[in-house]
Amino acid sequence: MSEPVDASSVLFDGPWTHRFAHANGVRFHVVEAGTGPLVLFLHGFPEFWWAWHHALQALSESGYRAVAVDMRGYGASDKPPRGYDGYTMAGDVAGLIRALGERKAMLVGSGFGGMMAWTAAAFHPDMVSALVVTGAAHPLRLRAAFASDPRGQLRAAGPLLRFQVPRYEHVLTRDNAALVGQYLRRWAGPRWRSTPQFADYEDKCRMAMRIPQSAFCALEAYRWAFRSVLRLHGYRFVRQLQQMISAPTLQLHGASDPAVLARTAQGSSRYVVGQYEWHLLPDIGHFPHAEAPERVTAEVLRWAKEWT
Repeated sequence: MSEPVDASSVLFDGPWTHRFAHANGVRFHVVEAGTGPLVLFLHGFPEFWWAWHHALQALSESGYRAVAVDMRGYGASDKPPRGYDGYTMAGDVAGLIRALGERKAMLVGSGFGGMMAWTAAAFHPDMVSALVVTGAAHPLRLRAAFASDPRGQLRAAGPLLRFQVPRYEHVLTRDNAALVGQYLRRWAGPRWRSTPQFADYEDKCRMAMRIPQSAFCALEAYRWAFRSVLRLHGYRFVRQLQQMISAPTLQLHGASDPAVLARTAQGSSRYVVGQYEWHLLPDIGHFPHAEAPERVTAEVLRWAKEWT
Protein backbone atom coordinates (compact mmCIF):
# COMPACT_ATOMS: atom_id res chain seq x y z
CA MET A 1 0.00 0.00 0.00
CA SER A 2 1.08 3.56 -0.74
CA GLU A 3 0.49 6.24 1.83
CA PRO A 4 -1.21 9.38 0.45
CA VAL A 5 0.84 12.56 0.26
CA ASP A 6 -0.36 16.04 1.19
CA ALA A 7 -0.31 18.64 -1.59
CA SER A 8 1.87 20.90 0.54
CA SER A 9 4.73 18.45 -0.04
CA VAL A 10 5.43 20.04 -3.46
CA LEU A 11 5.93 23.55 -2.05
CA PHE A 12 9.72 23.41 -2.18
CA ASP A 13 11.65 26.44 -0.97
CA GLY A 14 13.84 28.37 -3.36
CA PRO A 15 14.39 31.78 -4.96
CA TRP A 16 10.74 31.91 -5.97
CA THR A 17 7.30 32.56 -4.52
CA HIS A 18 4.47 30.04 -4.18
CA ARG A 19 0.95 31.35 -4.63
CA PHE A 20 -2.41 30.43 -6.11
CA ALA A 21 -4.18 31.88 -9.13
CA HIS A 22 -7.83 31.32 -10.09
CA ALA A 23 -8.44 30.71 -13.80
CA ASN A 24 -11.08 28.91 -15.84
CA GLY A 25 -12.91 27.85 -12.67
CA VAL A 26 -9.86 26.19 -11.08
CA ARG A 27 -7.34 27.24 -8.44
CA PHE A 28 -3.84 26.75 -9.83
CA HIS A 29 -0.63 26.53 -7.85
CA VAL A 30 1.96 28.76 -9.50
CA VAL A 31 5.62 29.29 -8.67
CA GLU A 32 6.88 32.72 -9.66
CA ALA A 33 10.21 34.56 -9.83
CA GLY A 34 11.33 37.85 -11.34
CA THR A 35 9.65 40.70 -13.18
CA GLY A 36 9.35 41.53 -16.85
CA PRO A 37 7.72 39.82 -19.84
CA LEU A 38 5.82 36.70 -18.77
CA VAL A 39 7.26 33.27 -19.57
CA LEU A 40 4.82 30.51 -18.55
CA PHE A 41 6.21 26.99 -18.08
CA LEU A 42 4.01 23.90 -18.54
CA HIS A 43 5.19 20.49 -17.29
CA GLY A 44 4.44 17.06 -18.70
CA PHE A 45 3.58 13.59 -17.40
CA PRO A 46 4.51 12.28 -14.82
CA GLU A 47 5.93 15.58 -13.55
CA PHE A 48 4.81 18.76 -11.79
CA TRP A 49 6.06 22.36 -11.58
CA TRP A 50 9.50 21.23 -10.36
CA ALA A 51 10.26 20.18 -13.93
CA TRP A 52 11.18 23.82 -14.64
CA HIS A 53 12.92 24.87 -11.42
CA HIS A 54 16.28 25.33 -13.19
CA ALA A 55 14.79 27.72 -15.73
CA LEU A 56 12.83 29.76 -13.17
CA GLN A 57 15.89 31.23 -11.52
CA ALA A 58 17.87 31.77 -14.72
CA LEU A 59 15.07 33.63 -16.51
CA SER A 60 14.13 35.69 -13.47
CA GLU A 61 17.75 36.84 -13.19
CA SER A 62 17.69 37.85 -16.86
CA GLY A 63 14.75 40.25 -16.68
CA TYR A 64 11.75 37.95 -17.13
CA ARG A 65 8.75 37.04 -15.04
CA ALA A 66 9.11 33.27 -14.94
CA VAL A 67 6.09 31.27 -13.77
CA ALA A 68 5.82 27.48 -13.52
CA VAL A 69 2.38 26.03 -12.92
CA ASP A 70 1.03 22.75 -11.63
CA MET A 71 -1.32 21.80 -14.45
CA ARG A 72 -4.96 21.00 -13.73
CA GLY A 73 -5.03 17.88 -11.58
CA TYR A 74 -1.33 17.91 -10.65
CA GLY A 75 0.69 18.94 -7.62
CA ALA A 76 -0.96 21.54 -5.44
CA SER A 77 -3.48 22.69 -8.08
CA ASP A 78 -7.16 21.79 -7.88
CA LYS A 79 -8.20 18.32 -8.99
CA PRO A 80 -11.74 18.58 -10.38
CA PRO A 81 -13.26 15.36 -11.75
CA ARG A 82 -13.75 16.89 -15.21
CA GLY A 83 -12.12 19.34 -17.57
CA TYR A 84 -9.26 17.26 -18.98
CA ASP A 85 -10.26 17.76 -22.61
CA GLY A 86 -8.02 19.75 -24.92
CA TYR A 87 -10.44 22.67 -25.16
CA THR A 88 -10.58 23.20 -21.40
CA MET A 89 -6.88 22.72 -20.75
CA ALA A 90 -5.96 25.18 -23.51
CA GLY A 91 -8.44 27.52 -21.85
CA ASP A 92 -6.59 26.96 -18.56
CA VAL A 93 -3.43 28.33 -20.17
CA ALA A 94 -5.19 31.38 -21.60
CA GLY A 95 -7.01 31.95 -18.31
CA LEU A 96 -3.76 31.76 -16.36
CA ILE A 97 -2.15 34.42 -18.54
CA ARG A 98 -5.08 36.73 -17.77
CA ALA A 99 -5.13 35.76 -14.07
CA LEU A 100 -1.46 36.70 -13.86
CA GLY A 101 -2.39 40.16 -15.10
CA GLU A 102 -0.90 39.85 -18.58
CA ARG A 103 -2.30 40.02 -22.10
CA LYS A 104 0.16 37.55 -23.59
CA ALA A 105 3.02 35.27 -22.65
CA MET A 106 5.75 33.15 -24.09
CA LEU A 107 4.82 29.50 -23.51
CA VAL A 108 7.38 26.82 -22.73
CA GLY A 109 6.02 23.28 -22.55
CA SER A 110 7.46 19.79 -22.16
CA GLY A 111 5.79 16.47 -22.97
CA PHE A 112 2.07 16.74 -22.35
CA GLY A 113 2.63 20.38 -21.37
CA GLY A 114 4.18 20.85 -24.80
CA MET A 115 1.04 19.42 -26.39
CA MET A 116 -1.02 21.97 -24.45
CA ALA A 117 1.37 24.73 -25.52
CA TRP A 118 0.85 23.77 -29.17
CA THR A 119 -2.92 23.73 -28.60
CA ALA A 120 -3.04 27.05 -26.75
CA ALA A 121 -0.99 28.69 -29.51
CA ALA A 122 -3.50 27.45 -32.10
CA PHE A 123 -6.65 28.24 -30.10
CA HIS A 124 -5.54 31.55 -28.53
CA PRO A 125 -2.95 32.99 -30.94
CA ASP A 126 -3.28 36.58 -29.71
CA MET A 127 -2.17 35.51 -26.23
CA VAL A 128 1.01 33.65 -27.22
CA SER A 129 3.98 35.84 -28.07
CA ALA A 130 6.37 32.94 -28.66
CA LEU A 131 6.53 29.19 -28.19
CA VAL A 132 9.17 26.71 -27.03
CA VAL A 133 8.34 22.98 -27.06
CA THR A 134 10.44 20.08 -25.80
CA GLY A 135 9.62 16.39 -26.05
CA ALA A 136 6.30 16.92 -27.84
CA ALA A 137 5.06 16.74 -31.41
CA HIS A 138 2.21 18.90 -32.61
CA PRO A 139 -0.97 16.97 -31.66
CA LEU A 140 -2.02 16.52 -35.30
CA ARG A 141 1.44 15.31 -36.26
CA LEU A 142 1.36 12.77 -33.42
CA ARG A 143 -2.10 11.63 -34.45
CA ALA A 144 -0.95 11.13 -38.05
CA ALA A 145 2.14 9.20 -36.93
CA PHE A 146 0.01 6.66 -35.07
CA ALA A 147 -1.48 5.69 -38.43
CA SER A 148 1.56 6.10 -40.68
CA ASP A 149 4.20 4.62 -38.34
CA PRO A 150 2.54 1.71 -36.48
CA ARG A 151 5.83 -0.10 -35.77
CA GLY A 152 7.44 3.09 -34.54
CA GLN A 153 5.31 5.82 -32.98
CA LEU A 154 2.24 3.68 -32.29
CA ARG A 155 4.35 1.06 -30.54
CA ALA A 156 6.13 3.80 -28.57
CA ALA A 157 2.74 4.99 -27.33
CA GLY A 158 1.97 1.63 -25.68
CA PRO A 159 1.69 3.11 -22.16
CA LEU A 160 -0.99 5.54 -23.37
CA LEU A 161 -3.11 2.59 -24.44
CA ARG A 162 -2.80 1.07 -20.97
CA PHE A 163 -3.94 4.38 -19.48
CA GLN A 164 -7.35 3.68 -21.02
CA VAL A 165 -7.94 0.78 -18.61
CA PRO A 166 -10.50 1.77 -15.93
CA ARG A 167 -8.96 2.43 -12.50
CA TYR A 168 -5.44 2.14 -13.90
CA GLU A 169 -4.55 5.05 -11.61
CA HIS A 170 -4.44 2.51 -8.76
CA VAL A 171 -1.76 0.59 -10.66
CA LEU A 172 0.13 3.83 -11.24
CA THR A 173 0.28 4.68 -7.53
CA ARG A 174 0.86 1.14 -6.19
CA ASP A 175 4.04 0.59 -4.15
CA ASN A 176 4.67 4.30 -3.67
CA ALA A 177 4.11 5.01 -7.37
CA ALA A 178 6.81 2.58 -8.50
CA LEU A 179 5.38 2.60 -12.03
CA VAL A 180 6.03 6.36 -12.26
CA GLY A 181 9.70 5.60 -11.67
CA GLN A 182 9.60 2.91 -14.35
CA TYR A 183 8.15 5.36 -16.89
CA LEU A 184 10.80 7.95 -16.05
CA ARG A 185 13.59 5.41 -16.47
CA ARG A 186 12.11 4.04 -19.70
CA TRP A 187 11.74 7.45 -21.31
CA ALA A 188 14.91 9.14 -20.00
CA GLY A 189 18.23 9.24 -21.80
CA PRO A 190 20.79 6.68 -20.56
CA ARG A 191 23.28 9.24 -19.23
CA TRP A 192 20.74 10.97 -16.99
CA ARG A 193 19.34 7.70 -15.60
CA SER A 194 22.61 6.89 -13.86
CA THR A 195 22.98 10.22 -12.02
CA PRO A 196 22.01 11.26 -8.47
CA GLN A 197 19.95 14.04 -10.05
CA PHE A 198 17.74 11.45 -11.72
CA ALA A 199 17.18 9.60 -8.45
CA ASP A 200 16.09 12.82 -6.75
CA TYR A 201 13.82 13.72 -9.67
CA GLU A 202 12.24 10.28 -9.59
CA ASP A 203 11.57 10.52 -5.86
CA LYS A 204 9.88 13.90 -6.26
CA CYS A 205 7.70 12.80 -9.19
CA ARG A 206 6.64 9.61 -7.44
CA MET A 207 5.72 11.61 -4.35
CA ALA A 208 3.71 14.18 -6.33
CA MET A 209 1.73 11.48 -8.14
CA ARG A 210 0.66 10.05 -4.75
CA ILE A 211 -1.23 13.23 -3.86
CA PRO A 212 -4.88 12.10 -3.73
CA GLN A 213 -6.60 12.21 -7.14
CA SER A 214 -3.45 13.27 -9.01
CA ALA A 215 -3.05 9.96 -10.83
CA PHE A 216 -6.72 9.86 -11.86
CA CYS A 217 -6.56 13.43 -13.18
CA ALA A 218 -3.30 12.81 -15.05
CA LEU A 219 -4.73 9.79 -16.86
CA GLU A 220 -8.05 11.48 -17.66
CA ALA A 221 -6.33 13.80 -20.14
CA TYR A 222 -4.98 10.82 -22.08
CA ARG A 223 -8.32 9.04 -21.85
CA TRP A 224 -10.08 12.04 -23.35
CA ALA A 225 -7.60 12.11 -26.23
CA PHE A 226 -8.55 8.54 -27.18
CA ARG A 227 -12.27 8.78 -26.38
CA SER A 228 -12.67 11.93 -28.48
CA VAL A 229 -11.44 10.34 -31.69
CA LEU A 230 -14.86 8.97 -32.61
CA ARG A 231 -16.92 11.80 -31.12
CA LEU A 232 -18.19 15.05 -32.62
CA HIS A 233 -16.35 17.27 -30.15
CA GLY A 234 -13.14 15.44 -31.03
CA TYR A 235 -13.71 16.14 -34.72
CA ARG A 236 -14.25 19.81 -33.93
CA PHE A 237 -11.10 19.84 -31.82
CA VAL A 238 -9.07 18.48 -34.74
CA ARG A 239 -10.60 21.06 -37.09
CA GLN A 240 -9.66 23.90 -34.76
CA LEU A 241 -6.13 22.53 -34.33
CA GLN A 242 -5.62 22.94 -38.07
CA GLN A 243 -5.25 26.66 -37.42
CA MET A 244 -1.65 27.41 -38.37
CA ILE A 245 0.58 28.69 -35.57
CA SER A 246 1.89 32.20 -36.14
CA ALA A 247 3.93 32.49 -32.93
CA PRO A 248 7.71 32.15 -33.38
CA THR A 249 8.35 28.52 -32.44
CA LEU A 250 11.47 26.79 -31.14
CA GLN A 251 11.31 23.00 -30.97
CA LEU A 252 13.92 21.10 -28.97
CA HIS A 253 13.84 17.32 -29.07
CA GLY A 254 15.94 14.50 -27.66
CA ALA A 255 17.49 12.31 -30.34
CA SER A 256 17.01 9.31 -28.01
CA ASP A 257 13.39 10.07 -27.04
CA PRO A 258 11.59 6.69 -26.98
CA ALA A 259 8.15 8.13 -26.18
CA VAL A 260 7.80 10.73 -28.95
CA LEU A 261 10.14 9.69 -31.74
CA ALA A 262 12.32 12.38 -33.25
CA ARG A 263 10.98 11.65 -36.73
CA THR A 264 7.47 12.24 -35.42
CA ALA A 265 8.29 15.51 -33.67
CA GLN A 266 10.23 16.92 -36.62
CA GLY A 267 7.13 16.84 -38.80
CA SER A 268 5.47 19.45 -36.56
CA SER A 269 6.95 22.28 -38.61
CA ARG A 270 4.17 21.89 -41.18
CA TYR A 271 1.75 23.47 -38.69
CA VAL A 272 3.84 26.62 -38.10
CA VAL A 273 3.80 29.66 -40.40
CA GLY A 274 5.78 31.89 -38.03
CA GLN A 275 9.53 31.78 -37.49
CA TYR A 276 10.55 28.20 -36.73
CA GLU A 277 13.69 26.46 -35.47
CA TRP A 278 14.32 22.78 -34.81
CA HIS A 279 17.19 21.45 -32.69
CA LEU A 280 17.88 17.75 -32.15
CA LEU A 281 19.72 17.11 -28.87
CA PRO A 282 22.13 14.11 -29.02
CA ASP A 283 21.95 11.46 -26.27
CA ILE A 284 18.88 13.10 -24.71
CA GLY A 285 15.60 11.30 -24.04
CA HIS A 286 12.06 12.52 -23.39
CA PHE A 287 12.98 15.07 -20.69
CA PRO A 288 15.45 17.57 -22.20
CA HIS A 289 14.58 20.23 -19.59
CA ALA A 290 15.75 17.86 -16.81
CA GLU A 291 18.45 15.95 -18.67
CA ALA A 292 20.21 19.02 -20.10
CA PRO A 293 18.82 21.93 -18.06
CA GLU A 294 21.63 24.36 -18.88
CA ARG A 295 21.30 23.81 -22.64
CA VAL A 296 17.52 24.03 -22.63
CA THR A 297 17.46 27.08 -20.36
CA ALA A 298 19.98 28.85 -22.59
CA GLU A 299 17.81 28.14 -25.65
CA VAL A 300 14.66 29.34 -23.88
CA LEU A 301 16.44 32.52 -22.83
CA ARG A 302 17.76 33.10 -26.36
CA TRP A 303 14.27 32.71 -27.80
CA ALA A 304 12.77 35.00 -25.16
CA LYS A 305 15.32 37.73 -25.90
CA GLU A 306 14.59 37.49 -29.61
CA TRP A 307 10.80 37.39 -29.53
CA THR A 308 9.43 39.00 -26.33
